[in-house]
Amino acid sequence: MARRVENQVYSNRVARSEFDDNWRTSVSKSGYVIYTAARNHAKVTVLLTSGTSKLLIFNKGGTVLVGSGGTSHYSKPHIAKDL
Repeated sequence: MARRVENQVYSNRVARSEFDDNWRTSVSKSGYVIYTAARNHAKVTVLLTSGTSKLLIFNKGGTVLVGSGGTSHYSKPHIAKDL
């Protein structure tokens, strides 16, 4: 399983995301759903349209913004593991 630290990234290839219980959810004025890590080691599993999956791990305060059409923005830094 490849593991790396990523800086701020975005993707428009997200088919599905599953967040663990360590996230708070809100909605921005522009319509993005904002997931904020409530604890260290908050995890989200992302399935990409290519069929590959990634496990993303954030420290407390990390954010994931999800917009329409599978667009997601991930705050920095976070750990990404290929599944």
